[in-house]
Amino acid sequence: MIALSVNNLTVTYDKQPALENVSFAVPEGSLTGIIGPNGAGKSTLIKSILQLLPTLSGSVEVFDEPYKKQKKIIGYVPQRSEVDWDFPTNALDVVLMGRYRHIGWFKRANKKEIEWGKTCLAKVGMADYANRQISQLSGGQQQRVFLARALAQDARIYFMDEPFAGVDAATEKAIIQLMKDWKSEGKTVLVVHHDLQTVEDYFDHVLLLNKTPIQYGETQKVFTLSNLERAYGGKIAFLDKSPVVPQGAE
Repeated sequence: MIALSVNNLTVTYDKQPALENVSFAVPEGSLTGIIGPNGAGKSTLIKSILQLLPTLSGSVEVFDEPYKKQKKIIGYVPQRSEVDWDFPTNALDVVLMGRYRHIGWFKRANKKEIEWGKTCLAKVGMADYANRQISQLSGGQQQRVFLARALAQDARIYFMDEPFAGVDAATEKAIIQLMKDWKSEGKTVLVVHHDLQTVEDYFDHVLLLNKTPIQYGETQKVFTLSNLERAYGGKIAFLDKSPVVPQGAE
């Protein structure tokens, strides 16, 4: 079953193309890495799918329904750099924000919802930080709180924008495990990712993007030297079967 269908999506910034005619279809229960050089439109793609950015043309369907009808089954983990970490709130309150679509924006979380939020924090090793102000957390801890919020959403499709950026090894391991757990539950995950050497280990599908799709499909078929050279516009060396981007290409 197709979980996500993107059809001829085009996005412009100041009349300059950021994405052009992007089309691809993601099967349910897959882990997809969105790969491409800086400026390729990877984050723009996720935000336009989620209607956080206006589009010039195109459409998005989630399980054969328009995106607007399926918002409740979508989870989103933004880049940490886009979050105001000085906002006066604690870790548990951030996690409970993931429940607003279920309990209503103007209703207080009940005891059951609060316990579920604590459970989600515990799953990412943050149970002891429930009442800690988010500004007092390390970068890895902040990312774990956002993972817990995504868990609280109990979505069917998750979008993650550079979740591994600037995190410690323990947090990276927690993210990978969470992605695998979601996949084992039949959920669908799309991740903006920049480390080419881990792509084959983390993802079963890959979208190679440079403003337009280079290729999308199963990792073993798409993640090839020739496709990477097309995406990054230069020679790419392979060390131990892992591609290395030439200096300045990323």
